[in-house]
Amino acid sequence: MSIVDGCFPTPSWGKFMSKKDSKEEIIDRMNSWEGDYKKTVARSPERFDNFSLSGGTPIKPLYTPLDMETNDFLNDISFPGQYPYTRGVYAAGYRTQLWNIQQVSGYALADDTNKRLKQLKAQGQAGVYGKDTVNAVFDLPTHYGYDSDMPEAEGEVGRLGVAIDSLADMEMMFDGFRPDNTFVSFIINHPAMILLSMYLAHAEKQGVPPEGLMGVMQNDPLSTFTGSKSFIFPPRPSMKLISDIFAYSTKKLPKWNLNGIVGYHFREAGGTAVQEMAFAIANAMAYIEAGTRVGLEVDEFVPRFSFFFSVHNNFFEEVAKLRAARRFWARMLKEKYKSQNPRAQLMRFHLQTGGSTLTAKQPDNNIVRVAVQAMAAIMAGAQGLHTNSKDEALSLPTEEAVTLALRTQQILAHESGLTETVDPLGGSYYLESLTDQIEADIEGYIKQIAGYGENMLEAVINGLEQGFFHKELADAAYRHHLEVTNKARIVVGVNKFEDEQEKINPTIFKADPTARDRQKERLKKIKSERNNSELQAALKELAGAIKRDENLFPYILKAVKEYGTLGEIVGLMTDVYGHYQDLSIV
Repeated sequence: MSIVDGCFPTPSWGKFMSKKDSKEEIIDRMNSWEGDYKKTVARSPERFDNFSLSGGTPIKPLYTPLDMETNDFLNDISFPGQYPYTRGVYAAGYRTQLWNIQQVSGYALADDTNKRLKQLKAQGQAGVYGKDTVNAVFDLPTHYGYDSDMPEAEGEVGRLGVAIDSLADMEMMFDGFRPDNTFVSFIINHPAMILLSMYLAHAEKQGVPPEGLMGVMQNDPLSTFTGSKSFIFPPRPSMKLISDIFAYSTKKLPKWNLNGIVGYHFREAGGTAVQEMAFAIANAMAYIEAGTRVGLEVDEFVPRFSFFFSVHNNFFEEVAKLRAARRFWARMLKEKYKSQNPRAQLMRFHLQTGGSTLTAKQPDNNIVRVAVQAMAAIMAGAQGLHTNSKDEALSLPTEEAVTLALRTQQILAHESGLTETVDPLGGSYYLESLTDQIEADIEGYIKQIAGYGENMLEAVINGLEQGFFHKELADAAYRHHLEVTNKARIVVGVNKFEDEQEKINPTIFKADPTARDRQKERLKKIKSERNNSELQAALKELAGAIKRDENLFPYILKAVKEYGTLGEIVGLMTDVYGHYQDLSIV
């Protein structure tokens, strides 16, 4: 006998059941509703002339089964963990394992960042499979390949991330974190091979072989040319370096994700949701073709691709774009690249709430924005999530703000009920229609990009060199600016509900003004104590390998073990490869 038998009267199911509605009946009822809607609008006009998505696509006032008429459930929606993975890459969703709660950290010097990482660990930041997690962002000099004592680093050391100049800094940052019990995420692009070599050298000194390391490098140089602008080398040598990483890591680092392909940069540069997805996927296709050119099989290395996207405020658009991208990726891998390995067809992504959506005015409003964006990330089935802190429009976050951002994830994970069923929004007329529309728009952009070359690798590089991506992002950013200026898109506290009496005087993070001086002293000490004759020999071997166009990974690894610095190694590379000139300022 069921536990509920006798508790409730037996329903007369018949009165709730009817014959299947015909298309004609739905259309008739739809026409009736439209009449009612027009009468309502005549009495009370719509709030905006145009309700639209970030790219301008109109949003209809109502979605019905007619908007899903062309959907084939098994081929288009299907089940979680099953092709085409529209509903998520894992069958059980979050019922067995939560996403990786992975707050970005990094400021000042390596020991300062180490303290913040330990504080987040103490507050319950959770890594995958019970491991610790380190998600590190580096300062601008590190991104651009400058040592902290170089003139170019003046005023920027440790301000927007942690300064890492040598293996000594890497050792200091990871003090107390065992390499075989830590999932690492490094937000770095052009110097990725150098920073990864430093981490490998650190792990080796701890007795941990490369086979035991888990993590991901962002390692997406293509996104820097139009997105973050944190570039060093031109596109073609950048693709050579990423091919070197693929070839080396595929064999030596079996648990390491080869790169975290970035859409986030495009969105932060003013792009639309569709541009974010399409440009990231186009870059990923270029990386696939770069890998196959050095002899790798698609099903051998693509399973270790991951993605990094943004989540903005339009809840349903954000969920739909991620479902659409996941489905497009699966179909593209299977049909274009003939993948037979389901793991290669899985688009796994880490998400971060939208930095460009945060406002300096009424910064407490950012708490709500971040919570809404985090809910969208969960509804879309993210594998990892970073929630921004409320004060990041003003400065690097304070410890209190970081803790609140972490608590936001923990409340959603444990108190909201969002994680109790897999893909709870699946089947929504609106969501499924948006998913179809965005997938079609992604495909349209991919076809447009493909027209720039004989293959996607050449097309993406040619598109960069001819300014296609720059223009598309600039146009989108300008349209958004006009919408906000004209109040066609409301930003609470900025263009509506302003507080004229507001005094912006919050507690903000203060950068350590002594960071550069402290780091210069450390560098001086390292350079005096290292074995400079061994280092010079290693650097000479690296210079020869660059000129011979060999795989540089083993040579860079040897140099960093001798405490060669980032600037010393990058300097040898730029002597041959040169510096990229930003098209937007030519």
